[in-house]
Amino acid sequence: MKIRTYNPETDFEGIISLMKAEGEEWSCYCSKENAEKYKLALAGSITYVAIEHNIIIGFSRSFKDFDFYMYISDLLVHKEFRGRDIGKELIGKVCDDFPNNTIFVMSDVDEYYKKLGFRYEGSIFEVTK
Repeated sequence: MKIRTYNPETDFEGIISLMKAEGEEWSCYCSKENAEKYKLALAGSITYVAIEHNIIIGFSRSFKDFDFYMYISDLLVHKEFRGRDIGKELIGKVCDDFPNNTIFVMSDVDEYYKKLGFRYEGSIFEVTK
């Protein structure tokens, strides 16, 4: 397994396939309209892919708040490859590449991050109009 920087020319379809395989929770990104938006989001973010046998088996998408903080907004590993620390390695790549930033994970899978020993810090709210 290898982790490398996302290449928009070659990796986008692999990420969409990964999200489709995950099911309903990630399907909001897969519609034709939203897929185009997500393609732009990936290109404008700090995105890494985990690859095995030339297939994307995981990815992370993060963004930087100038030099204050780094936020990991998406982390997904294919179901068949879970339990091999691939998510942990994707997070580690962000940490290695941005050692001077405090890194936060925006999560709806809190138990996973607790298992990794991360500290719960605050919460996130959706602004309603």
